[in-house]
Amino acid sequence: MTVEAFAPAKINLTLHVTGQRVDGYHLLDSLVMFADFGDRLWLTPGAQMGLEITGPFALGVPTDASNLVWRAARSARWCGQIRLEKNLPHGAGIGGGSSDAAAILRALKTDDTDQALALGADIPVCMAGHSARMQGIGEQVTALQGWPSLNAVLVNPGVAVPTPQVFKALKAKTHPAMPATIPQLTTAADIAAWLATQRNDLQTPAQLQQPVISGVLATLSNQQGALIARMSGSGATCFALFDTAAAAAASAQNLKSAHPEWWTQACTLS
Repeated sequence: MTVEAFAPAKINLTLHVTGQRVDGYHLLDSLVMFADFGDRLWLTPGAQMGLEITGPFALGVPTDASNLVWRAARSARWCGQIRLEKNLPHGAGIGGGSSDAAAILRALKTDDTDQALALGADIPVCMAGHSARMQGIGEQVTALQGWPSLNAVLVNPGVAVPTPQVFKALKAKTHPAMPATIPQLTTAADIAAWLATQRNDLQTPAQLQQPVISGVLATLSNQQGALIARMSGSGATCFALFDTAAAAAASAQNLKSAHPEWWTQACTLS
């Protein structure tokens, strides 16, 4: 029996790099929300493993055991055929591969945090699949209480920003964490104002790697109704928050017309 799974885009509203362990893993403190747009997967049990990639971003995605989807299925002791519809740009700072792997583990009813963490630092929070605070090397996931859904526009300029290079370019590895208690905010404007007091510590080194990110952020900031613009994860995808879905949709349409070379998607974060 074929099972369908959804792998939403993961958006880091904040990303504080708070330290680095002796084994090289970075310590993070990040607020994460998930979009209502993402990849889709279909799992059909069988005697042999196989992975088919379709969708607008299928090109370049491995179809063998090096793919996180394959590895996640194997870690759950599952075998069969998987079809992955790639609607999210890969290597884009929105957790595409991690979210895909987490969707596999959820579909296979696997909820072992250690197993998820062994596959990747983002996978535990992606398994949660809802707004959360992620700390440590990714193993500490706490549900974010009281925040509403947010209207957003995602933009990726189509450039690669390898995560290891971004971390390498980060000059200081110890920055302040977020407050111990995240305030309970009820409006997009209040959330944006609070987020402006927080950071993505990887944004500046990513901009040095790919200056086009600065242009994306400036363009998003200048959109009518934009409350805040920031880069997600290690980039190059950036987001802007809006008060209403209509404002986000209008902005996305304007951006698609002005910059058809960019990947642009209006969405709801929750």
